[in-house]
Amino acid sequence: MSRPCGRVGEGEFDSASQEETVALGELLGALLEPTDVLVLTGDLGAGKTQLTKGVAAGLGIEDDVTSPTFTIEMVYGGGRMPLYHFDLYRLDDPDQLEDIGLYDAMGVDGPCLIEWGEQFLEQIGPERVDVFLSRRDEESQVGEEPRRSIRFVAHDERGRELVRALDAAVDAHAGERTQEA
Repeated sequence: MSRPCGRVGEGEFDSASQEETVALGELLGALLEPTDVLVLTGDLGAGKTQLTKGVAAGLGIEDDVTSPTFTIEMVYGGGRMPLYHFDLYRLDDPDQLEDIGLYDAMGVDGPCLIEWGEQFLEQIGPERVDVFLSRRDEESQVGEEPRRSIRFVAHDERGRELVRALDAAVDAHAGERTQEA
């Protein structure tokens, strides 16, 4: 695993590369439970799909993960549990959530990662973690990959437990890397 993002606060991370974002996702994937729901929010290119690639790897899934913009839902298997990956960008009516099977997938047998779900938070419910990803282009030099901020906001006790565990995993991984150097 590559070096994960640096932790800058409780549930807040700074990523210097796509590899660091994927590595953070990998640590997150190892911590997820079947009932976990994460809503990934960020502009195009913010790192939502890179984080999801890492989550899949952390679950032991070897499939190539891509953004399901046109298919709306992808289900990845072959790991310790399936991963449900939704992209709600093209949806505009809450009734469509049932049509695409979102409610059937949430809390069943694998975590759900939902891109562009911020307009449907009421329907998704409070048992979730919101993940805000943003590019910090102004801090990058010409030719450098833009840095990214990644912030986790939990809305229930399980979510708070998950964020604390991720903080600890990143800290432990950083400590291991320091001892190796």
